[in-house]
Order: sequence, then C-alpha cells, then structure tokens
Amino acid sequence: MTKFAFYPGCVARGGAPELYTSTIAVANKLGLELEEIVGAACTGAGVLQEKGLKLGDTLNARTFAMAEQMGLSTILTICSTCQGTMAQANKRLLDSPEYLAEINKELRPEGLEYSGKILIKHLVWVLVEEIGLDKVKSLVSNPMPDLKVAPFYGCYILRPSDALGLDENPGREFYLERIIEALGSEPVNFPGRTKCCGFPILLINEKNSTAMVGQHTHDAKHEGADAMVTPCPLCHLNLDGYQPKASIQRNEKIDLPILHLPQMLGLAFGFTPKELGLGKHIVSTKSIIEKASIRA
Repeated sequence: MTKFAFYPGCVARGGAPELYTSTIAVANKLGLELEEIVGAACTGAGVLQEKGLKLGDTLNARTFAMAEQMGLSTILTICSTCQGTMAQANKRLLDSPEYLAEINKELRPEGLEYSGKILIKHLVWVLVEEIGLDKVKSLVSNPMPDLKVAPFYGCYILRPSDALGLDENPGREFYLERIIEALGSEPVNFPGRTKCCGFPILLINEKNSTAMVGQHTHDAKHEGADAMVTPCPLCHLNLDGYQPKASIQRNEKIDLPILHLPQMLGLAFGFTPKELGLGKHIVSTKSIIEKASIRA
C-alpha cells in the first residue's frame, strides 16, 4: 500500500461528511493507506490569505511540518480548494528561504519546523499518476456505461498553473474525464467545466453565486449529463445545496445530481448508495441509482 498523510479538509469533516466516509471506503480498494493529520488547521481557503497572507502561510506550514513529523513526504487531499491553497503557500515558502525561516519561528513553540520537502497531491492526481487508470479499471465491478457525467473541476485545482504543476503535468486539466471513462461512464463536455462554481462570492452576492450554479448545472444537463462529479467539496456544497434556489431563480427545473469524486469511484467499485452517503444530498441521486442499476 502507498502511505499518505491524509488531509480531508474542513468540509469533509463537517458540511459534507459523506465525502469523508466515501473516501475511507474506497481507499483500501485503491491501495491507499491514509494516516490522518490529527489537529491540522484549515488552509484558509484563499479567503484568509487575502486579509493576512503570513497567517495563512503559517497555518499551512504548520500542517506541512506535522506531516513531516509523521515521517511522510506526501499529503493527500480530497479538496480542490485545499490543494490550490496549500500548493500556493508551499511555493511561496520554497521560493524564499528567508520567508520559510520567518514562518518556522512561529512554529517553534509547538516544536514544529518545516524543511520544505512536502508534496501536496489531490486524489485526482494520485489516481492517474500513482495508482494508474489501468488499476482503477481493474477495480470496477459495476461499470455504468449508460451514465453520462459532466466533470466540474473548480478553480483551485487548475489555477494558478505554476503553483499546481500544470506546466510539468499538462494533462491534469483533463484527468476527471479520463477517470470517468476508466470507471465505465461517458464524460460530458460543457462550457463551465473549468469555471468558478460561485461559492467564493456566496456571502456577498448570493444572487450572482446562485446564477452561476444555475448556469453550470443547466448547461451540463443540456449537453446530456445525468450527473456532475467534482473533486471539490466547496463546489459540491454550492452546486448541490443552491441548485433548488437556482431553479427558482431561472424559473426552470434542473435536478442534476452532484457527486463527490469518491462517491463515483465507490459506485463503480460496487459499494452501496447507503455506504457512500448518497441519501445525504440536497438534489436527489435516485435517478443515478436507477439508471446505473445499482443495488440499494
């Protein structure tokens, strides 16, 4: 088994616990040994950094140092926002030894020090680059060839490209499509696949945020999607949770189920909807269950 320092993020431990349990369920099948970083703080989600960059970087450096203290070299995250925020913080720290030394002074009272050797990898990247899609295909016991799935990346796993290694790994902007195909389903292209879900502006402009939800889900469904899958729990909260409001705002029914990536993996691997928490969604997932002939 490949061992990782596991960083589930705040949402998987709070607002979307079905993401956490689905990840744990599929990890063993994938050959992933996850040792959770106990006591790690929120990444700041990019919002904290706008007000206090050093504070945000200190919180993330603390998490990196905790992972190093566990004797592990790679942090696995299941959140696009966490991936992007941690990657940007790590780049700033590695680009300036002086800044890293300054941050390490803040970590010293806890007996922590970050040496700069941690890699941060989202589950999407681990699936393609480390496990391999041939292995993923071999684990599929419940292929869903009639299911058409729209990939929704979210902002932080694609931008900024220099911090996220897209220059060295140019195929990363198409990994979701490749994973959907490996699981036996058909990926659906639509205009919003790489755009913002609207979550970052939700509290200051709910109307526009909800309009973005409506546009993305409507466009995906218009292109034939039966469901949407995202590697970002914040995107999931918005696309699933605010879709009913978006339907009212657009004066049209949308009803597009939104899946966390580990849930789709779990369905293809033969886990039951109950084991994957599919009953916890705002937009019903019954249409997916019926179309894919999944056992209850």
